[in-house]
Amino acid sequence: MRALLFLLIFLIPVSAHARGCTLALVLATDTSSSIDEDEYAAQMQGLAGAFRTDVLREALLGTRGIHVEATVVHWSGYRHQEQVVPWTALTGAAIIDDFADRIAAVPRAEDGQATALGKGLEFSARLLHGRDCDRHIIDLTGDGVNNFGIGPHYFAERGDFDGITINGLAIRGALPDPEPYFREHVARGPGAFVMVAGGYGEYAEAILEKLLREISPRYTLRVTPSPRLPAAGR
Repeated sequence: MRALLFLLIFLIPVSAHARGCTLALVLATDTSSSIDEDEYAAQMQGLAGAFRTDVLREALLGTRGIHVEATVVHWSGYRHQEQVVPWTALTGAAIIDDFADRIAAVPRAEDGQATALGKGLEFSARLLHGRDCDRHIIDLTGDGVNNFGIGPHYFAERGDFDGITINGLAIRGALPDPEPYFREHVARGPGAFVMVAGGYGEYAEAILEKLLREISPRYTLRVTPSPRLPAAGR
């Protein structure tokens, strides 16, 4: 009887709240002057669309032990950062649908500001402070380098990013190419990585792949060929 009771307890699905938060995720989106109206729409609709896909929904809801809380930030000038979608526990299909709808509906407040990437990261990091989750990630998207104010290294040396992984999605098209800057100055922390989109037409696919990689490490696994054994001597 005791063994049966133990088995039943093991088989009962664990609620998201009982599991506790496994990932706090800040989705930081570039809205500086280098982003035109169509590019802004590509970012917001692409991000919303990612959360409407079956594969991301399955990663969020169908994987035992996963409980993600997410928020969305717009960043541009040195004093122009805003949390545009509040922290949301992505624990059900209806909640994820609402989260995607809110992303798609966010109006753009600023369109003439510089690219204060360092301050965008510092603002995002402050949102993570005190979040009781196993992992803290900033998912930063941009198409340029820091061109106004203090860069990321100052805040890193000050300890603002301690305990946080920062991943970058560099969107090519502007000069200088943002990829080298993202690799050297943006990505940091355990397991940090940078992905590259060749332009805004590739953004939707890239952000979906990036989210899948961030939410569950199993999406990073790749099957590699077995090493060949040396030929037997004759």
